[in-house]
Amino acid sequence: MKVLQIHNLYRQPGGEDVVAAQEAAALTEAGHEVVTHTVRNPETQVSSATALAQAPWNVGAARRIRRLARGIAPDVVHIHNTWFQLTPAIVHALSSLDLPVVMTLHNYRFVCVNQMLFRDGGPCQTCVGRSPWPGVRHRCYRDSAVSSAAVAGTIVVHRGLGTWRNHVQRFLVLNEFARDIFVRSGFPADRMIVKPNATSDPGPRAADPSVSGSLLYVGRVEEVKGITTLIDAWEAAGPDGLELTVIGDGDLRDDLARRGVPGVHFVGNVPAAEVRSRMLSARALLFPTWLYEGQPMVTVEAFSAGLPVVASALGGNGEVVGELGDRWLVDAADPTAWAAALTRLTDDEAVDEAGATGRLLFEQRYGGTANVSRLEEAYHEAIGD
Repeated sequence: MKVLQIHNLYRQPGGEDVVAAQEAAALTEAGHEVVTHTVRNPETQVSSATALAQAPWNVGAARRIRRLARGIAPDVVHIHNTWFQLTPAIVHALSSLDLPVVMTLHNYRFVCVNQMLFRDGGPCQTCVGRSPWPGVRHRCYRDSAVSSAAVAGTIVVHRGLGTWRNHVQRFLVLNEFARDIFVRSGFPADRMIVKPNATSDPGPRAADPSVSGSLLYVGRVEEVKGITTLIDAWEAAGPDGLELTVIGDGDLRDDLARRGVPGVHFVGNVPAAEVRSRMLSARALLFPTWLYEGQPMVTVEAFSAGLPVVASALGGNGEVVGELGDRWLVDAADPTAWAAALTRLTDDEAVDEAGATGRLLFEQRYGGTANVSRLEEAYHEAIGD
């Protein structure tokens, strides 16, 4: 099968970029021909503002994609991201060539102005199934009414044009939580396929998680990721025999490091290979986000390493981690609840059991073979339609 994969890269590389690259590689390894087309948003202020103004419909991008697709003649097109250089106009360009389109909905961009379903320090579903204009009033995108209007305009225009109802054959969503959000927002339920993110197998652990006293936080060191809640909880709980390594960077790193909380170490950004290596020798991963998230790669990577995950009981990621058991989910932004969760991590038997369950879930749902099978299923259904 010949697959044209299209992705608008982010200025700062993130999980969506990783997923697109991994899926292209997995499909190629499975014997498919994959042609990847990527663009990157402009970086200068003027060019960025110009491109953002065209966010509802970029005529030039649509023309280029139509020319590209006509020359490649793929069996199916898989779109990962259109924001904001490509725009959903490319969906209409592909439809005009009678090409089947599959689209992964990595985030909530076509429902929520800031794509996170988050406002004023907590989850927000004000615009789900309704008009996105409250997001303009609250300046939800870049704290700018003008920029927020560009996003809201994109949502309204493509709802009105029936872009999602009429021109995309299959949507891939990461979990049932996301499926519900999109269906409530008018996306066709009968074209939704739940396909979680996947990752490669890092190999076996050298020892059970309970042998280690190292806990990991991997992610941006920012308020909305719950890192302050976690550090406050750590300072209150002071779990015996455990230490916390914070991997990642962000605007709070220096301030939190200066607090000098015993047992907490900030190491900044490290190579992906080192993160996977640390997971194979750690006791648990902590994920205290205040956001719904989509389905963070770090969660499935932890499962692949047989590493238990303690996470906020929010959204799709909470849905995934909840399969380890209720004790592994914590109320977001509640330092007291997180302190109690840290104390529970001294239970060796529970830690090892959760690690084994996570590894089993990886083998059944989040490994390469299952991932390719689900992609092939979606592509064949789209072609059939």
